[in-house]
Amino acid sequence: MRIEAKQQVGERFSMAAMQHAREMTWAALDRIAAALRPGMQESAANRLGKELLHEMGMDRIWHPVLIRFGENTLRTFKERSEHDATLGSNDIFFIDLGVVWDSHEGDAGATFVTGDDNDMRRCAQAAKTVFDEVAAHWRDTGCSGIALYEYAAGRATAHGWRLNVDIKGHRVSDFPHALYKAGDLGDFDQQPAPGLWILEIQIAHPTRAFGAFYEDLLV
Repeated sequence: MRIEAKQQVGERFSMAAMQHAREMTWAALDRIAAALRPGMQESAANRLGKELLHEMGMDRIWHPVLIRFGENTLRTFKERSEHDATLGSNDIFFIDLGVVWDSHEGDAGATFVTGDDNDMRRCAQAAKTVFDEVAAHWRDTGCSGIALYEYAAGRATAHGWRLNVDIKGHRVSDFPHALYKAGDLGDFDQQPAPGLWILEIQIAHPTRAFGAFYEDLLV
């Protein structure tokens, strides 16, 4: 497929609307995170997430609400949780939202910690740190999506974590971006255009059974 087709947008597309979708999705994510408490099961957390999105007036969900607790933070989007985990008082969890606002797709993900486990706190922060470093590298160099994820793997290792190389980011747009069949950001061999691609970073602790996730729009 031509590069132009992979970065195509619809007639309704606007960068301002993409930014609005981004801001609304982050506001929803923060609201959901604040509502989660130890003792809650993953299934209940996911139901709550959908309820709060409806309250906030979303158009629709373009991918299912995904909230992972504990060991399930190692699992990818396409993998089912091992069990309906209960959030502990000293635990780690992430939230991944894909939501349509005003016909444009928002996608955001972040990791949070309950309690004071230092490894968990460092892991959650590291996912954001690696994201920021990779996004800055994209802005500074204009490199390809392939090169971005090569850089991401190196930065994760430098910080003492292991990057999940099966998570490679994706397109967003005015809904639905799936029309363009653009593939993964990590397989894109040209410079990603601003406001059209989600950079996803998922890392794992080198010895303990948990990880962290962070994603946002490349702008």
